Amino acid sequence: MKKVLTLIIAFFPLYLSAQNATEIVKKADEKMRGNTMQAEMIIRTTRPAWTREMQCKTWTKGTSFAMILIQSPAKDKGIVFLKRKKEVWNWMPTLERNIKLPPSMMSQSWMGTDFTNDDLVKESSVVEDYSHTLAGDTVIDGRACYIINMIPKPEAAVVWSKVVLCIDKKDFLEMHSLFFDEDGKLVNTMNSYDIKMMDGRLIPTRFEMIPADKKGQKTEMIYKSIQYNKPIEDNFFVAEKMKTLS
Repeated sequence: MKKVLTLIIAFFPLYLSAQNATEIVKKADEKMRGNTMQAEMIIRTTRPAWTREMQCKTWTKGTSFAMILIQSPAKDKGIVFLKRKKEVWNWMPTLERNIKLPPSMMSQSWMGTDFTNDDLVKESSVVEDYSHTLAGDTVIDGRACYIINMIPKPEAAVVWSKVVLCIDKKDFLEMHSLFFDEDGKLVNTMNSYDIKMMDGRLIPTRFEMIPADKKGQKTEMIYKSIQYNKPIEDNFFVAEKMKTLS
């Protein structure tokens, strides 16, 4: 009995750490996402020789539904991405057809940016598909942050072999993220800036994704406006709707 109690005492802090880490990640995810979210944003891709901007509109509902409409530039106008539970679809107006994206496409670049398809449509869940552990503390832009390691669960079909999040302790803002491939190599770093009040929530409004091995390259996602918790029916997130958004 004494040995059992010793084991319980030894492992309880680890269990508590995992529970706390998961709750922190969940709070940060819910803070940015809301029950529903409608947003307008600019996605600016920078390369050594050029810069390109896209204007987008997005709708999300919980973790199951998401829609992204590209409004400009003209050559991409009307392209739509839809996530419905674990399925992801892409409407191409020039082809007048819907294309279902296989899981293998989630790690590919989204529209030539430094974000992946999964970063934008969120097929995987940072809460459900990963195990979380507290790894320490740090300070970013004057904000005390938790450092949390995220390792994919065995059954999860995710892009990354490990993600490290730095989440602000006070307001649960995701300030800094590191993304590693299956060889343990750093692939992308994401930093958050321009913390503002948007529709009653204090959130970062600019996210910068920087690839580790491509000098002079980055992509920024800048929120122009956000509406939280405005009702959206589930039947908004259907393939037929993609054709009518533009």
